[in-house]
Amino acid sequence: MAETVLFDNGTHRNILLEDYGHGMAVQANQHLIINNGQGMILDPGGHKVFAKALADTNSLLRGSKLRYIFLSHQDPDIVAACNGWLMTTDADAYCSSLWTRFVPHFGLDHLVQDRLLSIPDEGMYLPLGDTKVAVVPAHFMHSCGNFQVYDPISKILYTGDLGASLGMGYIYVSDFDEHMQYMGGFHERYMGGNAVMRAWAQMARGLDIDIIAPQHGAVFKGADICNRFIDWCENLVCGPDLIAPKFALPPA
Repeated sequence: MAETVLFDNGTHRNILLEDYGHGMAVQANQHLIINNGQGMILDPGGHKVFAKALADTNSLLRGSKLRYIFLSHQDPDIVAACNGWLMTTDADAYCSSLWTRFVPHFGLDHLVQDRLLSIPDEGMYLPLGDTKVAVVPAHFMHSCGNFQVYDPISKILYTGDLGASLGMGYIYVSDFDEHMQYMGGFHERYMGGNAVMRAWAQMARGLDIDIIAPQHGAVFKGADICNRFIDWCENLVCGPDLIAPKFALPPA
């Protein structure tokens, strides 16, 4: 297990598990938030990483109870092992109301289906220990039903696929311009257009952020580099802004 502690004040911990993607499977981060005896796992992953991710999470909980399984959207690297997590823990799983009828296709046992709960489009707050974490909208970044998590104690915004990077060999981004080679192409193709990027940037500037932690790749740490990322998102031309010229019959 490659464990990186992003925040720890004695009663509140934020831990990054980042070594579960191997072979053809895209690298994916699992994030764990623990506050005063209660835990929340974010985007726990697929079947190939389930046993290791569960064992490592149970070890890191140190007797705390897993209360939530957060699913930012419906992709298999997020939800494929959801049944295993629900069958082996007492936690409730939360995903967009758009996906609660689709996630069961990954194979939810009837005994746990009532613990897959929906998040309304506007988001919600989830009590965790003696605090609340905010589940905030991030629709079309890249899923039409997509959410992020903001933790007000650690001041971490967990952004899912937004901010994802692939192929670099470091955990923290130190040079934003150098990092672009690992991040730019993904966002140009996967994100849902500049209109949602601008809306997200406006929302993000209303939060007190020390760390932006994506579900793939490196973490943005410190106000300066987080603000640099938010500014970049606000001005990004991406997704449907770029894809229109490709709508043509393929060559014969």
